[in-house]
Amino acid sequence: MVLDNPEAIIISVHHYVLKDTTVASGEWEGLRRSANGQWRTRYHHYFQQGTPQGASYLYWVDSKPDSHAFEDFLTEHPRRVQMWIAGHTHTNPDDNYGGKTHIERRWGTWFINAASLSRYHMSRTTLPMSRLLTFTPDSRRVRVQCYLHTSQYAPQGWYPKAEKTITLDMPFRW
Repeated sequence: MVLDNPEAIIISVHHYVLKDTTVASGEWEGLRRSANGQWRTRYHHYFQQGTPQGASYLYWVDSKPDSHAFEDFLTEHPRRVQMWIAGHTHTNPDDNYGGKTHIERRWGTWFINAASLSRYHMSRTTLPMSRLLTFTPDSRRVRVQCYLHTSQYAPQGWYPKAEKTITLDMPFRW
């Protein structure tokens, strides 16, 4: 469907981001080991039947571990998907663990970690925030704003420090 619509702006929305695209989405970035060797939460929980090395990104596709299915498609077809929006890693809007922020571009695709809408999703307190994307007809620019739903990190409301303008490969049209 993506390849059959080259004139369309394709925006894909998922729970997970892809490997090495946004904050803490690299291998072993979701969990850490304590001094005694026990798994500890960094961003995600440890599950005995889980795969801690891939806790922060889409690790399993068609029962294949670390398959790179979507990464390979995007490598072969750069810029065909304009945005990949996800909300798996719950963290503050200024986090850049692994050298990646909440909004990054790879393979010609903008990856946006829209983050958390729950304050108590994990054993540690997370930050409830959401994103507003504003498209302007006949423009390639998209304004991405961050809204903080509580005042635990900064005053509740719009958080201008995390605002970013991204540029699509083609203008938005209704």
